[in-house]
Amino acid sequence: MVDAVILIPSFINGLTTGALYALVALGLTLIYGVLHIINFAHGAMLMMALYGVYFLHQLFGIDPYVSLLIVPPAMFAIGYVLQRFVISKASHGRDENILLVTLGMSIIIENLALYFFRSDTRTIETPYSFEVVEFAGAFLPLPKVVAFFGALITAGLLWVFMARTDLGRAIRALAKERKGARLVGIDVEHVFAMSFGIGIACLGVAACLLLPSYYVSPQVGYSFVLIAFTIVVLGGMGSFIGAMIGGLIIGIVEAMGGLFLGESLGQVGIFAIFILILLFRPTGLLGHKV
Repeated sequence: MVDAVILIPSFINGLTTGALYALVALGLTLIYGVLHIINFAHGAMLMMALYGVYFLHQLFGIDPYVSLLIVPPAMFAIGYVLQRFVISKASHGRDENILLVTLGMSIIIENLALYFFRSDTRTIETPYSFEVVEFAGAFLPLPKVVAFFGALITAGLLWVFMARTDLGRAIRALAKERKGARLVGIDVEHVFAMSFGIGIACLGVAACLLLPSYYVSPQVGYSFVLIAFTIVVLGGMGSFIGAMIGGLIIGIVEAMGGLFLGESLGQVGIFAIFILILLFRPTGLLGHKV
């Protein structure tokens, strides 16, 4: 029997990790909810954002949290341009072409990163990198606590944006009925690009919150994007609340799996959940049948 002194810190640690997983999955959920395609370049774009935060710190001494003013807007601009002038042009309106285009983008970005940065793992050190916060008997790294609350705040702001702004309503209208949205005067191509840009901007936020306690390498996106896909399916395709809940669940499952099965097998539970969801509730926790 595992002692509560170990169990509670593991549970809390899983929550903090799950919030970041959810933030990565939120961008994927938004892109799927509007464009109805899976962005295979999501992991590569996260890697780009992490390198952006890394080099801002190394070259200019900019703190990762200050980079929140720079990296997310830059990632939004990159996402907007890619969707408006590359993905939409190359796909010719066909969803299967979009999958191939984003897959090709992922391969190009990752190989360029390997060419310029090699496969070295890079980290940064900040004055607070090794500070801890005590909560309920658990000693949590301060960067993970900041990341937890940052992810929750970002998710809340995204929900308010989608619910209360004209652009958010246009995005939701387009997600439900593309032809109807075009008939009432919504600029479909612009809204598509804005949705993609916002989804990629979420990765910029995630990168700024991650790097004080994580690392960056050309392959770093793989581990996050596989879990993000699982969270999107678990929460329900296109559901923001489902993605947030799913991320927290996955974080806890990973932490508990690592505690009971060992670190190397900690993610077994994640993919077991993925298979069970596909078998017994393919719409996810908060998804709806089309």
